[in-house]
Amino acid sequence: MVPVQVTGDPAKRFNLVLLGDGYTESEQAAFKTDVDRHLNVMWSIEPFKSYRNYINVYRVDIVSADSGISCDPDLSSPRKNTPLSMGFWGQCNAQSVQRLITMNNSAANRYASMVAGTTPGNRQILALGNSKTYGGAGGSYATASGSNAMSALISPHELGHSLGGLQDEYDYYQRGVPGGAYTGPEPSSAHHSLLTEQQMLDQKRKWWRWLGEESESGGPIARFEGGLYASTGVWRPSRHSMMKSLGYYFDQVSREVMVQRITAKTDVIQGSTPVNVPVGADRVLWVEPMRPLGHALKVTWSVDGAAVPSTEDALDLRTLNLSPGRHTVTATVADTTEFVRDPAVRAALTRTRTWTVDTALTTPPDGLAPGIVSAAPATRPAGREDVMYVETTHPAQQLVPVTWKLDGTKVGDSGSDFALKDLSPGVHTLTATAGADTVTWTVDGTPPTTGYELSAPVVKDGDLYLYNGPFTMKLTGRDDKDGYVVSESRVDGDGWFNYFGWPTSADLPWTFSESGTVIDHLVYGKLPRGRHTIEYRSIDAAGNYGRSGSFRVATMAPPPACDRTVTGTYRGALVVTSGVTCLEGAKVSGPVSVRPGASLVMRGGSISGVLSTSQAAQVHLLKGRVNGAVEIKGTKEALVIAGTEVRGALVLTGNQAPALAGSTVRGALVCTGNSAAPANLGAANRITGAATGQCAHAGRPDPAAANTGALAKAAAVPYTAVENSTEPQHGDDGHRH
Repeated sequence: MVPVQVTGDPAKRFNLVLLGDGYTESEQAAFKTDVDRHLNVMWSIEPFKSYRNYINVYRVDIVSADSGISCDPDLSSPRKNTPLSMGFWGQCNAQSVQRLITMNNSAANRYASMVAGTTPGNRQILALGNSKTYGGAGGSYATASGSNAMSALISPHELGHSLGGLQDEYDYYQRGVPGGAYTGPEPSSAHHSLLTEQQMLDQKRKWWRWLGEESESGGPIARFEGGLYASTGVWRPSRHSMMKSLGYYFDQVSREVMVQRITAKTDVIQGSTPVNVPVGADRVLWVEPMRPLGHALKVTWSVDGAAVPSTEDALDLRTLNLSPGRHTVTATVADTTEFVRDPAVRAALTRTRTWTVDTALTTPPDGLAPGIVSAAPATRPAGREDVMYVETTHPAQQLVPVTWKLDGTKVGDSGSDFALKDLSPGVHTLTATAGADTVTWTVDGTPPTTGYELSAPVVKDGDLYLYNGPFTMKLTGRDDKDGYVVSESRVDGDGWFNYFGWPTSADLPWTFSESGTVIDHLVYGKLPRGRHTIEYRSIDAAGNYGRSGSFRVATMAPPPACDRTVTGTYRGALVVTSGVTCLEGAKVSGPVSVRPGASLVMRGGSISGVLSTSQAAQVHLLKGRVNGAVEIKGTKEALVIAGTEVRGALVLTGNQAPALAGSTVRGALVCTGNSAAPANLGAANRITGAATGQCAHAGRPDPAAANTGALAKAAAVPYTAVENSTEPQHGDDGHRH
């Protein structure tokens, strides 16, 4: 049993116990790596990120006789001898589903009980199977494959079920089969409803407090049809929150529920001066609040109903000069997180302690010396914006000041918590001293960096990449400290989406295409044709956000499939009479003409002669060179000239949806009668001669909003077709088993 992080007494914490199955003795390091990745992904997601200190995490390293788990990936695959008997197909049941991983729950409980102080009531088991195949299950116990590209995203989704009581937002039960119409009553689920937005506002029900807010998972908090495995007749708050789409965050509605459930596993006030007997006015009263990672709880004091100007965790009654007699002193501890708007939830995050103070009583010395009894975990580097804390002893007759030093310089005195901020990059040392005790933390002040790699574009102009077909993106997060780095991206300001590589392999980059890629009845990587901004960033193991970067992509009409391909050297005139002729790096010495209804695709290479087309179906001139004049008339479908050099005049007349992007024209440019001015898609052209007609401004980038010609207006639909999101792929898609 390995404590991964211990923030307090297990009896006062939510305890997450991670078990491994199918990892042999030599594979225990791989299990540790899988656990690190699963946890770091979870710590990057709110509210787990802010409330990390409310959770103890323990890892149980279980040595398996066999490597792997049963029926992976098929029923015909071997059965394995493993301690938890984990297996796909619900432990090899032909009536189950392939992705469902179940285990021997009794065995899991026996191993989890190795963690002293935890019980089935205060712990959550997450069991990882030694597999790269996607799978898992949710409910009282959560399972996941350990090393699939997406498996680390199962953990927070399943905790949404088992800890938060959240429901699935899928609009189907069986993949590829629409869920049909919802026919039940108003759902009890906090994040499903039959009500309209106006009804929510009028009746003050469901997510009315969040309506109109920009969703943490992208888009607005509004009303989106589909959920509870039904495709119509029931609505959810956001387009693609985590309970619908693995990779996105919880939206505000689900996040508020998760805050409520996580904090309910702890006590807002962990301890205090005893309240069951009167106390003297010659002593110090104290409370011990919980300590979120991202903010401090608010402590206020009152005497006989009147506020006392103190926000510390302790109050010296001697400073109040109380009049003789009895008085009532109250300490109120409240979590003022912006994640909560429901007054009932807010009330649950607020607790009080009340004492009767009798000035006639005298408090005897207790002999307790100032010191530190516990503190924020020092076993890992702290993040540059964490709130650090210590818990001190509580002598009855003196306050215990805490001296804080950052890199040897005093930065705070008396308070039991200290908020880090404005740190310079690098490693810092933070200390807290109370009495004779000192606690030291290493603080990671260096945020991670993120590199991106894209497949070769047709045109690159600064940070703009122009594509005419599918393209790939690989993100690589890097940090100067150990630990898994979580990378994310978002498209056109939509929700941040966890970068896990490609669903089938973390080693493969993400693929964007106009229609997306269908994998197991789900559509991944759908990106509408148009102009988009893609942002990217990373989060390191200390929780530091790296600076986000961005690049732009523009996608245009793809070329048609080739009926005839010309390569190498072609001498003489080339006439395209029908079908699609492709010049693949060819060097054509002579004029080229395209007859009505035929198409020409030029990829690289050169044409030494005049190029003329009339009433062609499509013309695509891509990254090539024409050593002569070009005249293109009446193209019926797509006309794309991108990354091409024309060493002569270019005349475009009467064409449908022309695009002229990132190209050079070393002569006059004349454009008349086209369905629209040729779009440069944001990639400026270089024109050395006169540019007239519709091409008078062809040398300038298009305005950002000018999505014309071959550029269709882009919707903010970042990744997929199914509800514009990447659906999860585990268990029976996360159904509660």
